[in-house]
Amino acid sequence: MMAIPAPPVRHQQLIVTIYGLYSRNAGDALPVSVLIEMLGDLGYDAPGVRSSVSRLKAKGVLQSVRANKVAKYELSEKVMDVFHEGDQRIFAPEGSSPEDGWALAIFSVPESLRNRRHQLRTELSGLGFGSVASGVWIAPAPVLDQAKNRLEAKGLSQFVDFFRGDYLIDGPMRPKVAQWWDLAALDEQFGEFLALYGDAAWQWTALLGENPEDALAASTPELRREAFRYYIPMLTLWRRFPYRDPSLPLEYLPDDWKGPAARRTFLSTHRLIAPLAAAHAHGLIHGPDA
Repeated sequence: MMAIPAPPVRHQQLIVTIYGLYSRNAGDALPVSVLIEMLGDLGYDAPGVRSSVSRLKAKGVLQSVRANKVAKYELSEKVMDVFHEGDQRIFAPEGSSPEDGWALAIFSVPESLRNRRHQLRTELSGLGFGSVASGVWIAPAPVLDQAKNRLEAKGLSQFVDFFRGDYLIDGPMRPKVAQWWDLAALDEQFGEFLALYGDAAWQWTALLGENPEDALAASTPELRREAFRYYIPMLTLWRRFPYRDPSLPLEYLPDDWKGPAARRTFLSTHRLIAPLAAAHAHGLIHGPDA
């Protein structure tokens, strides 16, 4: 088996990833014993898992339920909505194009509600908006509907006006984009992902071949466990990026921008090993013969 990278992720983040993958629908609550077994595969002990579950419950991420006299946990409704919304960003194959145009979010918040101003900035940044000026944020136009829905759900839409438009000044966009987003910090993070997983697709293809269905059919329990151990931390690290990356057109980004290479690496590896990891997880949840 291949070496498994150890990205800087925490118990709680791994647990949320596991719930988002395997227990996001109604009735899919997981007992703590299953989480302990899953996190044990990832190298974490039972006390740490129990402590993380308690913290996630206190934060409103998980909620407790009882089924057949067994205490279980499931994602709260608000977090489930975020996961369903996030799939299109996490697994998207490519960014926007110059023809898409821009979305502008212009907000004004009374001083008495300045905490809402901070919340607005956080939400817009998490949707990929960059800051043009005080109260003026910009993003590629395809994110507009998602932004409107998110702010409506958060009770923030009353403070924001949205516009769509084109950039009409005759000049290059790259210098402007570099002012509105911290591209250097994001590119560095993509580089860190590639340092950990840059060879992942090649290594797994060499081991499994090109066809994930054939690989799953021929897999052993040991191989499915190894895929789970590799995939869960990788996805946990990757799922941060779609909420930081504005998915700008490549024409507006530096020539050596690492985002496309990181995305190709993730998607290629995901395609091969996600089914194996899921088979291992479902075996723990439902039993090996499920």
